[in-house]
Amino acid sequence: MKKTVFLLLAVVLLAACNSPENKALAKRSSSGKTCEVLVAADKGHYTGVTKALLDTILLSPQQCLPQPEARFDVVNIPVSSLHNTQMFKMHRNIIICDINPDNPDKFYIHHNQWAEPQVVVDIAASSEESLRAMLSTHRDRIVKELYLAEYERMDRAFYKDRNVELMNRVQEKYGFTMSLPREFSWAKEDGDFLWLRKETKDFGLGVLVNVMPYRDQTQFDTAKIYNRLDTIMRREVPGPAEGSYMGTERRVELLSRAVDFKGSKYCIETRGLWRLFGDFMGGPFVSYTLLSPDGSQVVELTGYVYCPRFKKRDYLMQVDGICRSIKWNTGE
Repeated sequence: MKKTVFLLLAVVLLAACNSPENKALAKRSSSGKTCEVLVAADKGHYTGVTKALLDTILLSPQQCLPQPEARFDVVNIPVSSLHNTQMFKMHRNIIICDINPDNPDKFYIHHNQWAEPQVVVDIAASSEESLRAMLSTHRDRIVKELYLAEYERMDRAFYKDRNVELMNRVQEKYGFTMSLPREFSWAKEDGDFLWLRKETKDFGLGVLVNVMPYRDQTQFDTAKIYNRLDTIMRREVPGPAEGSYMGTERRVELLSRAVDFKGSKYCIETRGLWRLFGDFMGGPFVSYTLLSPDGSQVVELTGYVYCPRFKKRDYLMQVDGICRSIKWNTGE
C-alpha cells in the first residue's frame, strides 16, 4: 500500500513539474526596457553599411506618432560579452550577429532560450556580406518577432498586476477578457460599447471596445473602419470643453493592413492620430478590427494615448498590448 501511494505521489509530482506553469518558472523573467533591443555584434562589424542596415531595421521612425520616435532603442555589446555574461542573456530582445569564416550562413529564431518571454535572433554568417543579405531577407520577420515578444511581456506584466473586478466585468459583458492593469477603470458603457481608461496628472490611456454582429466582409473595408471609428468616438468620447469630441485626425494619413491576431480568423490593424474637435488635445491610436473565433462577431479594440509632455511610443505599446491580450472563451 505504501509503495502504491509513493508511486502515485511521484507521478503527480512529475506531472506538476512538466506543467506549463512550472516550465515557465524554470527560467528567469527576462529583463530590459520597453522596446529595447540588445545587438550582439563586434565593433569591427557593427559599423559602416552593416550598422546602417541594422539602424534602418531597428531605428526607423515608429509609424503614426505625432513626433518622430525610433521603433526600438538599441544597445550594442560584443558577441563574447553576451556568451560570457549571464546578465546580458536575460534580455528579452537579442540579435546576435556572429561573423566567422567557418559559419554556415544560417538564420535562426529562438524563443525563451535563456529567459521568458524572450526572442533571440541568431545570425551565423561567414562574412559581412552574408550577414547583410540575411538581415535584408528577414527584416520584416525580425521586427514582427520583436513586437510579438513585447506584446507577450505586456500581457504577462499586466496580468500579474491585473484589475480582477474589471476583467470579470468585461468577461461577463462580452464573453472574452483582456489583461487590464489595476490602474484602469470602467469609464463608460453604452450597449455593445465600452470605454476603459487610466488617467494620471501627466498622461491618459484608454481602450475603446465596440462589438457588432458579423454581416459580411465589407465591415473590414478601410473606409468603413475609418468612418465607424469617427462615429463611435464622436458619439461616445466627449472632450472636457462643451461640445468637444474625439475623432480621427484625417489631415494625417491613417494606415491599415491585415495582420495575424491570435484567436481571430481575420484582423485589420489601423494606426493613426486622434484629435479633439472643439478643443486642443490629441495623440496616437492603434485599432484592431477582428473577427471572433466562431465568426459571429466583429470586435473593434482601439487603444489611444494622450501624453503632451513626454514621448508616446512606450505608452502606445501599453494599450497595444492590452488590445493584443484578448482571450476568448474558446481558450485561444
